[in-house]
Amino acid sequence: METTKKKMPPLSMYRITAKLFTHLEHQIVESFGTKGKELIATGVKHFGYKDAKDIAERATHEGEIHVLDEYIPEEFDRENKYEDTTIYGLMAKLFAQVSKAVVDTYGNKGKDAVREGVRTFGEERGNGIAERAALNNEKNTIDHYLSNYDMARSELFEIETDFHKNVIEQTFTKCPLGQQWADDDMHEYGILYCEMIDPAVAKGYNPNFEVEHDQYVLKEGVCHFNFKLKE
Repeated sequence: METTKKKMPPLSMYRITAKLFTHLEHQIVESFGTKGKELIATGVKHFGYKDAKDIAERATHEGEIHVLDEYIPEEFDRENKYEDTTIYGLMAKLFAQVSKAVVDTYGNKGKDAVREGVRTFGEERGNGIAERAALNNEKNTIDHYLSNYDMARSELFEIETDFHKNVIEQTFTKCPLGQQWADDDMHEYGILYCEMIDPAVAKGYNPNFEVEHDQYVLKEGVCHFNFKLKE
């Protein structure tokens, strides 16, 4: 008898944004202590408290445990700064503002802390993708990576995917995160996310996954990947 595949719904971008913030916060505070917390608070303030509050409340409602609320004061201007910006754009802006505050103060050490936060965030997500596969008695092989991915791909992404033996090749001709960083002239900070995220997610899914990321939206105008998993 054929069993029906259990399809877990993707995590919302509100949960993913709050999760990313929490990993960044942990690493920045671990690296720079009280000064790190102050810089994060500066980044959240520059991003905008009302938009941050909206993300935090929705993420909490959906079951995400996070620390974004800790950086939002009780009294603040209740006006959204980015009425027409998608949640992808909001995630990019929040990441950039927090990263900017840290990197502009600590330079390369700040970049390393941000990268490490993205790495642990990505690995947690990869672990979750492996758990999604296991729910359907599927192994964490290359064949089950994209089919169990934890983030929905909206029409804001344009992706070409080709499957080869033990390799998934992907080209992103449009990415709302990269586009937001480019529009805001935040290339220096956005690239810290781009450099780390996909290898980290893949590694969390399967420690033997290797990701070759040889082109970036923020550099060449497209993102090109080869996801490789040896048998």
